[in-house]
Parts: sequence; structure tokens; C-alpha cells
Amino acid sequence: MLWWAIVFLVIAIIAAIFGFGGIAAGAITIAKILFIIFVILFVISIIVYLVRGRPPRL
Repeated sequence: MLWWAIVFLVIAIIAAIFGFGGIAAGAITIAKILFIIFVILFVISIIVYLVRGRPPRL
């Protein structure tokens, strides 16, 4: 998910350089949303890991 956020950020930068403001605004909005979702899922996975602890060794 972080990869897609970076891809849309690059698309937004390239679109802004070439003067496509609408496309740049849309791409940066998508990049922000994907980044926020990534951060939320990352924090949830850290919390679950801390609550569950390490798996038992076999």
C-alpha cells in the first residue's frame, strides 16, 4: 500500500510539472488516502503483535 501511495505521489509531481493541475490534485488526494490507510494498518499490526506476543517456539 505504501508503494501505491509513492506511485501516486510521483504521478502528482509529474502532472504538476507539466501543468495538469486537476490530475495532480486528484493523484495527491489518492496518495494521501493510501498513506493514511497504510499508517492505520501499520499501527494496528504493531498493537496486535504486542498484545499477542511472540509465537511459541517449536
